[in-house]
Amino acid sequence: MANTLRIKRRASGLSTGAPSSLANAELAYNESDAGNGILYYGYGTGGAGGSATSVVAIGGDGAFVNLTGAQTISGNKTFTGTVDLSGATLSGNTTFSNNLTVTGNLTVNGTTTTVNSTTVTVDDKNIELGSTASPTDAGADGGGITLKGTTDKTFNWVDATDSWTSSEHIDLASGKEFKIAGTSVLSGSTLGSGVTGSSLTSVGTIGTGTWNGTAISVGYGGTGLTATPANGQLAIGNGTGYTLSTLTAGSNITITEGSGSITIAAAAGAPVAGDGIDVAGSTVSVDLKANGGLVIETTELAVDLGASSITGTLGVADGGTSHTSYTDGQLLIGSTTSGGLSKATLTAGSNVSITNGSGSITIASTDTNTTYTAGNGLDLAGTEFALDLKANGGLVIETTELALDLGATAITGTLAVSDGGTGATTITGLVKGNGTSAFTAAVDETDYLSPNAEIDGGTF
Repeated sequence: MANTLRIKRRASGLSTGAPSSLANAELAYNESDAGNGILYYGYGTGGAGGSATSVVAIGGDGAFVNLTGAQTISGNKTFTGTVDLSGATLSGNTTFSNNLTVTGNLTVNGTTTTVNSTTVTVDDKNIELGSTASPTDAGADGGGITLKGTTDKTFNWVDATDSWTSSEHIDLASGKEFKIAGTSVLSGSTLGSGVTGSSLTSVGTIGTGTWNGTAISVGYGGTGLTATPANGQLAIGNGTGYTLSTLTAGSNITITEGSGSITIAAAAGAPVAGDGIDVAGSTVSVDLKANGGLVIETTELAVDLGASSITGTLGVADGGTSHTSYTDGQLLIGSTTSGGLSKATLTAGSNVSITNGSGSITIASTDTNTTYTAGNGLDLAGTEFALDLKANGGLVIETTELALDLGATAITGTLAVSDGGTGATTITGLVKGNGTSAFTAAVDETDYLSPNAEIDGGTF
């Protein structure tokens, strides 16, 4: 008869977990544990009766990894040696807390790859972006590199312009250049010699170089000329631009054109002096009348109005008098008849004598028969009349001028009410007005009430 080995078991659907106790080396299987259950073993001798010291799991897919089938493994696991995951797929989020070295190729088929490191080092010298199964320019549009900052710093491909486009300045190191097809087009101080076409609208100061463009027109500060000038030719304005031409010699003049020079000389034959001209050898000058009103002042012709031999007279219309001589006492008097100035002496009227001298005219009275007498209010001293004023009568002389003194003590009469006065000379107590008549004294209990007056009825 065959031997049968039986062990304790807890049926599926009951409590999970290890038995509370087992005997030494005793086995027990709990079908209710994770997976298909866990096999437990009584470990060590715990004391009387052969009880185990502890109960440990020793088998079952609820506690150990099966060679096949799907399982969930938890807790920290340490592997040494080589772990062969050939053909395996890691699903869900996976974290490697230490270094990870991939000796083969690494393929990431997700939509986002995040690298949280401070330095990324790649041995490959070429990095491909947008490497899809069928890459296109439209698919590459917007691709590039973005550096995060306060604002994004981007270097992207823009399909619409067919260009790499930077959001920031490009600053080349000293000594570096921008090149196209291996040819320098721009450096820090020089535009490439191969740049022959441009749409520049303004430039700074051009220090050196050779102009090899079209002729610069007059409107832009040029001459508009393209021909090489011959000896002696000048650029002469013609109203719209310039014409290359030589000088034309006039009478008694010779012109010699050289390479970069023009010589102008007098032709054979000396100049002839006409009226008002003197000739001395090759020098021609003005022949001036002595004291005739024209002089030479520092090689320049000028007018001398103080000259003694000027011909003619300066008319009134030109600021003169039209006269050249005068007798004693003559004056210049405007004349509507002649429309100018006439010479004449003053005519003496009644009781007046006029004596004309050299630069002087004396006018005197000839009346010696009339006798003057001072009347009322006047004083006469010789031929001088003056006012005879009553003392304190209200009139005074103030700096040779007659004035009124209202504070005088001997003024006659009174100032009437109609003239702004009171019409009275003496008044005691209160006064009362009387229309246009003089003010009079007011009567107590008739015109006013005194402080001690008694009112006992009646009409006031």
